[in-house]
Formats: sequence, structure tokens, C-alpha cells
Amino acid sequence: MAQIQTSNFKFLKDLEKNNDRDWFTENKKRYLGEHEHMISFADALLAKMNEHDDIETPTGKKSLYRIYRDVRFSKDKAPYKTHWGGAFKRATKLRRGGYYFHIQPGGQSFIGGGFWAPNKDDLQRIREEIATDASELRAILADPVFVSTFETLDGEQLKTAPKGFDKEHAAIDLLRYKQFIFGRNFSDEEVLKPDFVEVANQTFKAMRPFFDFMSDVLTTDSNGEPIE
Repeated sequence: MAQIQTSNFKFLKDLEKNNDRDWFTENKKRYLGEHEHMISFADALLAKMNEHDDIETPTGKKSLYRIYRDVRFSKDKAPYKTHWGGAFKRATKLRRGGYYFHIQPGGQSFIGGGFWAPNKDDLQRIREEIATDASELRAILADPVFVSTFETLDGEQLKTAPKGFDKEHAAIDLLRYKQFIFGRNFSDEEVLKPDFVEVANQTFKAMRPFFDFMSDVLTTDSNGEPIE
């Protein structure tokens, strides 16, 4: 079923209270059932997204992250995540940006996307474009659909100007970004509604103008010529 079930949240709440291998082993059947529900949700979401974007991720199941935590370098040794997370990759190197969904009870669910860790060359190219003309990006970030969905661009920023850029530049507020991410939070009631898969899809769709802008920037040079 594409709709996220109340039993799904109940399982996650119980897991948070009993985050150990013995409990998980005893409740493995519950986990597998709720995992199947999440696969159905992700499959339905993927089908809707492919109507307005080309997604490389082949199935909803492939989009889901494992529930097992990597605790090797963490002080928190709880072995299991207490949320469901999944990501969709856009097809071909010409389409940049990534989609992410996070389902967790207690009002902690969100739909997000953007560029979490752009590499050095990509970040430099983005900044060069912004420094040359920030008007297109500003228009995207000020669009009523973007603002009503995400409010504003988020992400880690430098405290001062990046190397090689004037700290008095008119677009210094955008040039300081090291990440370009945005997201929308959802209450438990919203997540459990039958139409949430469509709401999630429309949230992802609202990212497209930003992704299309970034894709154009990152696949062309400063003269607008395609990068081989």
C-alpha cells in the first residue's frame, strides 16, 4: 500500500524504546512487514516522479537506506535507525541534484534535496556563475512556489567571502554557501494522510527549477559551452 500506515510509526516508536539486537530479532517479522509498506510507498513515489523527471534509481526498494546503523565511529552504539530514509538519483550526468525523504514519528519527517557536499570544482563553478549574474538564481529562490514549499535556501555557509571573491560583492550572501539544500517538514498527521505520496511528489517537483539551473551551470563552462 502506498499510504504510510500507523503501524509503521508504532514500530519505529517501539524500536526507539528497545534499540537492541535481541528485541529486533524477536520483532523481525514486524520489521519486514513495515519495510514492505515503505517499499510500496517509495515505488508509488518513484512512479510519480518519473512523470516529471528522469530518475536513475530503478525501484523504490533501491531508494531505501538500510535500517542498520554504522556505529564504528559513533559514541551512540544503538544498532538501528529509528526512521526510514530514502534517496532518488537523477539520471545521467547532465541532471544534477538529489532527492531525499525521511520518515520519522514525532513530527520529524521531512522531504529534502539539493547539493549536500558539492566537490571543489563544482562549488567554484557555481560561485563563478553567481558572481557573474545572480539574478536567475535569486528569481528561482524568490518564486512563490519555492518560497511556499521550502521558505528559503539552507546549508552551511562561510563566515566571510570565499577565496578569490570580493567580500563586498552584491551577491556575497549567496557566494558564502558551501551547501545548497532545502527541505519541508511534515507532521505525523500529514504523513499518515492518503495523499502524502502526492504531496511528497509535488514537494520534489518544486525543486526542479533550482536543479535545472544548477545542472545547466555545472555542465557548461563560463562561456556557456558544454563541458566534455
